[in-house]
Amino acid sequence: MLDIKRIRYYPEEVESLLKRRNSNLSLGCVLKLDSERRKKLVESENMKSEQNKVSRQIPAMKKQGMDVSDTLEEMKDLADRIKIIGDEIKSLDKKIEEELLKIPNVPNPQIAVGKTDADNREVRRWGEPRNFDFEPMAHWDIGTKLNILDFERAVKITGPRFSMFKGIGARLERSIISYMLDKHTTDHGFTEIAPPFMVNKESMIGTGQLPKFEDDMFKLSNKDYYLIPTAEVPVTNIYRDEVLDETKLPLYMTAYTPCFRAEAGSAGRDTRGLIRNHQFDKVEMVMFSTPEDSYSQLEILTSFAEEILKGLNLPYRVVELCTGDLGFSSAKTYDLEVWMPSYRRYVEISSCSNFGDFQARRANIRYRRSDNKKVEYIHTLNGSGLAVGRTFAAILENYQNEDGTVTIPEDLKPYMRGMEKITP
Repeated sequence: MLDIKRIRYYPEEVESLLKRRNSNLSLGCVLKLDSERRKKLVESENMKSEQNKVSRQIPAMKKQGMDVSDTLEEMKDLADRIKIIGDEIKSLDKKIEEELLKIPNVPNPQIAVGKTDADNREVRRWGEPRNFDFEPMAHWDIGTKLNILDFERAVKITGPRFSMFKGIGARLERSIISYMLDKHTTDHGFTEIAPPFMVNKESMIGTGQLPKFEDDMFKLSNKDYYLIPTAEVPVTNIYRDEVLDETKLPLYMTAYTPCFRAEAGSAGRDTRGLIRNHQFDKVEMVMFSTPEDSYSQLEILTSFAEEILKGLNLPYRVVELCTGDLGFSSAKTYDLEVWMPSYRRYVEISSCSNFGDFQARRANIRYRRSDNKKVEYIHTLNGSGLAVGRTFAAILENYQNEDGTVTIPEDLKPYMRGMEKITP
């Protein structure tokens, strides 16, 4: 969440930055609540000061033989009023927090102002899309013909937007996951985490999924738990309500998890195949950084995701999201988009974001500076490294052959026990 002090002292600046998101959000409500709270706080402090002053006088009054019964009654009334105003302050604190939880992060001032993904800025491209001398098939057709994907039975088992990997397809998916985890842990210095796939409400609030996106989540009906939409949620919350030492920063953590999302995207072509499912696999990267280093860490994080695509020799591009396309919690995001031949366009396969202290304030994650021992909010970052199903789809489409086979990318062959091709 945003710092209430920043909103209090620089409301015009904060509101101006929020408007860059195309948000009509007004800070009037939270400012009014904050003003009311501060007035009541002053009133409370004045009453407590009076209470302390009189309490110190009562023993002397008794020594002088004075009747203090009226004074004691006044003090009782004062104590009751202090309790009432204390409860009012607590109620205002809750209302302020509820309002702050609804407000998105302010975008980094340097990113482009825009309304939709059409206004995103392309940063770079890598690799050349393959020129096919035959009409390339979509990954769902390739996978079905090779008998490594079964969408019909997945729908029968559960419902629309679910997938099932079979035989060599299941091995290929497992190989992709292992390849990504090995790359991040061995080459990039991440600590591998195997977190719970269900989290509590506090964890979802901590990373910004709640309260805004509650309708997008799968919630257990008999427990106050949610199925995770991404490993970002449990991994970021590892340090909720903790204070880290600056000497341990930056911290790198990676995790494979299935991900569950009730609202899996817009209608149309992306609802077919593996691109937008209610359940999908992902390898996630999470970083904890000092504020001074977080934007340089974002560049490093993005490069790590790119190295997976380079290792698999999949053409891609990197785009910097404009203000209108930015996620709720993010201050700056790069999207990596892989080339999909059947789509004849680039498709998102990773988002790498710097959240600043937005998530840290919600989850109360702080660090202690080495020089002055001051405790401050940490900066959090995360990125897909990568979305496994989309990587699977990109391999099928980019490595397909005219005879219906699919060549295994060189880096995956050791994980596939030396297999060269997937054949019908």
